[in-house]
Amino acid sequence: MIYRHGHLSVKQVPCLHDNYGYLLRDEATGTVAAIDTPEVGPLVAALDELGWGLDYILNTHWHPDHVGGNETLKARYGATIIGPEGEADKIPGADRLVSEGDIVTLGERKARVVETPGHTLGHIVYLFGDEDVAFVGDTLFSLGCGRLFEGTAAQMWASLQKIRNWAPQTTIYCAHEYTAANYQFAASIDPNNAALQARGERIAELRSDGQPTVPMILADECRENPFLRADDAVLAANLGVADADPASVFAEIRGRKDRF
Repeated sequence: MIYRHGHLSVKQVPCLHDNYGYLLRDEATGTVAAIDTPEVGPLVAALDELGWGLDYILNTHWHPDHVGGNETLKARYGATIIGPEGEADKIPGADRLVSEGDIVTLGERKARVVETPGHTLGHIVYLFGDEDVAFVGDTLFSLGCGRLFEGTAAQMWASLQKIRNWAPQTTIYCAHEYTAANYQFAASIDPNNAALQARGERIAELRSDGQPTVPMILADECRENPFLRADDAVLAANLGVADADPASVFAEIRGRKDRF
């Protein structure tokens, strides 16, 4: 499937068990980038089918299901690998390291780098602000967020607030198809959220047809994703932590999801 966002085209590529890789093309110049490299075979097949080369690899973080194809794809296409400065020693083949506020150029399209520690300490995301499109790796999922493998709950809550403050119409591309399971958890702690219930029905329809639930729209996530709503008094009351600060509420949500 290819999504169009003005002059930016996005090819969604299922990889591994539940990963998504993404191929981005600036239609004005033909410049192509991959967001992470979870699996070489499907990405090469998609590039061949489309007749695209590969100019850049944009890594979000160091986990093997995000950088595993870096060196093979670099050797095959001569791609330049860009990754988080905070994980410099863990990004295979890195040519350029970027941090908060840096700009990555894809032809005539520009992405701003946003640091989002939590899942890993050096995790970054790429926001194409002119197109209202973002690639968030494992920081934010549809109705979920990444596990805290390296960072703290306070760090992840701060990272999610950065994303929450983007334009509501932003299209969010995340790295895994976790939505059905995430919905089950979200509904268990937010049972009276009508928008969430309606979302659950759409998720069931999509998955029964073998269709992806990603990408998603930020405004929907802000209404329905409990991890973006740790400062929502109703949700805190549902959890029995009405007097807690938002970072502590977030920690409670994350802990419950880990045990769900």
